[in-house]
Amino acid sequence: MRHDVLINNIGQLLLPKNTETPLKGEAMKQLETMENAAVAISGGKVSWLGSHEESRQKEADRVIDAEGKLVSPGLVDPHTHLVFGGSREEEMALKQAGVAYLDILKQGGGILSTVQATRDASEEELFEKGKFHLERIASHGVTTMEAKSGYGLDKKTELKQLKVVKKLNETSKLDITATFLGPHAIPEDYKGREDAFLDEMIGLLDEIKKKNLAQYTDIFCETGVFTTEQSLRFMEASKEKGFGVKIHADEIDPLGGTELAVDMDAVSADHLVAASDAGISKLADSSTVAVLLPGTTFYLGKDTYARARKMIDSGAAVSLATDFNPGSCVTENLQLIMSIAALKLKMTPEEIWNAATVNAAHAIGMEKQAGTIEIGKPADIVVWDAPNYKYIPYHYGVNHTRTVMKNGEVVWERADSHVF
Repeated sequence: MRHDVLINNIGQLLLPKNTETPLKGEAMKQLETMENAAVAISGGKVSWLGSHEESRQKEADRVIDAEGKLVSPGLVDPHTHLVFGGSREEEMALKQAGVAYLDILKQGGGILSTVQATRDASEEELFEKGKFHLERIASHGVTTMEAKSGYGLDKKTELKQLKVVKKLNETSKLDITATFLGPHAIPEDYKGREDAFLDEMIGLLDEIKKKNLAQYTDIFCETGVFTTEQSLRFMEASKEKGFGVKIHADEIDPLGGTELAVDMDAVSADHLVAASDAGISKLADSSTVAVLLPGTTFYLGKDTYARARKMIDSGAAVSLATDFNPGSCVTENLQLIMSIAALKLKMTPEEIWNAATVNAAHAIGMEKQAGTIEIGKPADIVVWDAPNYKYIPYHYGVNHTRTVMKNGEVVWERADSHVF
């Protein structure tokens, strides 16, 4: 059999375990590798796995020499806010000067400034901006991801954001799952009428489902935003319409959003910085994935991070994501998040890689298409300029990717340059 592509001379091949449910607890600490390996690709899928020596007998139209480096599945980013208008760099100096977020809001900043910029931007402008960020995300080794709406807070703009996400998914090489996050904040004209706004967002579900604009819904369950009761109402309405459900839960206060996620069989519960012991225990007895966003805690200058160690040691499934957005985590670099997870969440390299591949795929319902390297599965593969998997979180703040492949096709490749 002649293959389309052969990646040989792989120093270390990373093989996260594929299971029907996310890896939990002790299973997250196990990570299989193959030394001196090779991978063949045909028709966009993995067609053979074996040793470098065995690969000498294989024929392929293109051969990629990994030069003894690390090869892994494409990374999966299960929580981003990819499509938005404008930027908020002016706010950094205000925050550093100690200006409170509510005062920034009064000055026209904060999330409401992004909402206004997103409302003002055309669909084409949002598409071009989203494409720019998407290419940067791919360059850091991500081949599958999620993108949320939530910067419209009205019918017209929420639908506009979701249309842009759908167009990006259809025109880019990456796989993008879409999430409707209409209840992301309370618009100024709905202050004191939160239930009326929630009714308006629920009223969008039929159109979103009919036009296939999102696979999941999400709601921000937090003090000053939506209560657990309101979140339950939105999640129940979403499930009735056939959506999978997610929730921004217990980011600041332990309101019980983690417990609600489990009760509603949510595919993921995200943030969880303030998740209670009871919530973590309940999470461990479920298949709901904890999507942790340590880059957000880092960027906001907070001291308290999500308790990843307790979650994993209790038996929960944990994944990692960038939370890429213009206000609280302005990075497309999932590799950086992996480093922060090591330094601040005290996760081991094995846990980090499982969290950024197979468990992240489960967190967006893409486990059959992404997160592992297996014969017959789409060839989403990264060749790294690193000797082994422990090196990536260790050497932080730079881009280690050499070649990024999606469905067996190179979508990003670092051009060799010689400075000296």
